Amino acid sequence: MRSKHQISTLFLAILLLLNLGCFASPRKSIRSRHPCKEMVFYFHDIIYNGKNFKNATATIVGAPAWGNHTILANNNHFGNVVVFDDPITLDNNLHSPPVGRAQGFYIYDKKEIFTAWLGFSFVFNSTAHKGSINFAGADPLMNKTRDISVIGGTGDFFMSRGVATIMTDSFEGEVYFRLRVDIKLYECW
Repeated sequence: MRSKHQISTLFLAILLLLNLGCFASPRKSIRSRHPCKEMVFYFHDIIYNGKNFKNATATIVGAPAWGNHTILANNNHFGNVVVFDDPITLDNNLHSPPVGRAQGFYIYDKKEIFTAWLGFSFVFNSTAHKGSINFAGADPLMNKTRDISVIGGTGDFFMSRGVATIMTDSFEGEVYFRLRVDIKLYECW
């Protein structure tokens, strides 16, 4: 008699566990292989060169001993620190209405190779997007495309994670460059 009671108790316990497993809410996979949001923006950087105060959106705030704060240093600009507040547009036209600002800095961090380290945010001020997306990472400038990390955000992009593929879309000497930023978010709230 006792063995029948043990079997039915075991059967009920297994049935209860199966029911709990079926009704448990499914969890969203953090390691999704497909982006939950994709966007493309352009940002336009105009470095102050001593003559373009009205149009400049970036300036050198740190320079090595052999450099100055108006012209980027020799040796692949090694040691220069540049702070920027650049317009973000939906197309590659500098005169298009901005949808936000790219705000942050880049540090030229190698003598031998033309490369930088970036830390910046896209701060949106349009009706389509509210909030910010934060980026950080190495930028080996001589590569056609470079990936940097999306490390968070606010507003519409609260706690977003992903990758941004950046590409130099255009440049004019050492005063102006335009980056195409292809953002793929893999963690969206």
